[in-house]
Amino acid sequence: MARGPEGFIHMSRPLAPTPMMHSNIAPLNVKIQPQAVMSILDAKSRHLGPSRAIGALIGVRSEDGGEVTVTQTFAIPHTETEDQVEVDVDYQKQVLAMTLKASPREHLLGWYTTSAELNSFSALIQNFFASPETGTHPHPAVHLTLETTPGQTPKPTCYISSHVAVSAERAAETCFFIEVPCRVSTNETDRAGLDMISSGINDESRTAPVVSDVQSLRRTLESQIDMLTRVGEYVGGVLDEEEEPNHALGQYLMNALSLAPKVDPADIERDFNNHIQDVLMVSYLANTIRTQIDLSQKLAVAVLGNDKDAEGKTEGSNEKGPQRGGGGKRGRGGRGGGGGNREPREPREPQD
Repeated sequence: MARGPEGFIHMSRPLAPTPMMHSNIAPLNVKIQPQAVMSILDAKSRHLGPSRAIGALIGVRSEDGGEVTVTQTFAIPHTETEDQVEVDVDYQKQVLAMTLKASPREHLLGWYTTSAELNSFSALIQNFFASPETGTHPHPAVHLTLETTPGQTPKPTCYISSHVAVSAERAAETCFFIEVPCRVSTNETDRAGLDMISSGINDESRTAPVVSDVQSLRRTLESQIDMLTRVGEYVGGVLDEEEEPNHALGQYLMNALSLAPKVDPADIERDFNNHIQDVLMVSYLANTIRTQIDLSQKLAVAVLGNDKDAEGKTEGSNEKGPQRGGGGKRGRGGRGGGGGNREPREPREPQD
C-alpha cells in the first residue's frame, strides 16, 4: 500500500511477504466442487433465523499454493445481531478434527457464508480463520460467498484478505477483501448427477426418478446426437456464409476432432456387440449367484426350523414318559404297600 502524488491510496494484491499479512502465498484460482455447493445450500435450508449461515471450507491445495479445490463443507452454529457475533468455536474445532481425520489429505481452506454482504463481522470471522492458532496460517483463508435468495441463481464469489490497519492492535478488527477467480468444477459423473436432479424442476412434486442404465445410455446417446447435429448445422452455416465464423470455436472443434480415433465402423460395431455380450454374461452370473445365495438362506432357515421342532418333540416325550412310569409304580406299589402296612389280625378260633 502506498500513497500516490495525487493523494489517492493505491493497494496491491498481497503476493509478497509483509509483516501485516497472513502469508506469502495467495491462491490465484479457486475450484468448487458441486457437492460443496449442495452442502452449503442444505445448510442454509436448515438454518433457523433471518441471519446468514456460515461454515468451514475443506479441500486440497496445490503444491505451489496457487490453486485450491473446495471438496466439502460443514456448517458452524453461530448467532449474529447488529452489535455482536458469536461463533461456536468448540464445535468448529471438534468437527474439523473429525473431518481431517477422515480425510487426511485435505486441509482447512477458509469459510463460507450464504450472503454476498461484507461487513465488519466478516472481517472478524476472516481473521479468525486466518489466524495461526485456529486458521489456515501460513496460507491465506479463502472466503466464499454464495447468494441463496429464492428465485436467483446461486453465484459463488471468493475473496482473500489482508490487513489495512496501521497498528497490530487494530489489525485483528480490520480486513481488506480481494476477489480472486473461482468457478464450479464438474466432471462427467457430477454432470450426470446434476442433470438427473435438475430434471425434477418441472415436476410439481420436485422429484426425479432414478433411471436404469439402459435409459441413461439412451439419453446420453440422444444428447450426443443433438450436439453433433447443432455443430453440423453451425459448420454448414459458416461454409454457406450464413453464420459468422468464430476462430476460437473453430480451433476448439479442430482439437476435438483430432483426438477422435480413426477406426473402421465395422470394428466399432463388432467391439460394441462383444462388449454387450460380456455385460450380459456378467449380469447373468450375478443374478445366478444372487439366486443361489437366496436359496441357501431359505434352506438354512428351513433346516433350523425342523431341528427346533424335533428338539421340542423329544423334550415333550421325555417329560411325559417318567410321569406315566412313576404313576404305574405308585399304583402298584400303592396296592402292595397298602396291603403290607395293614395291622395283622388275630387268628379266630374255629367254631364247632
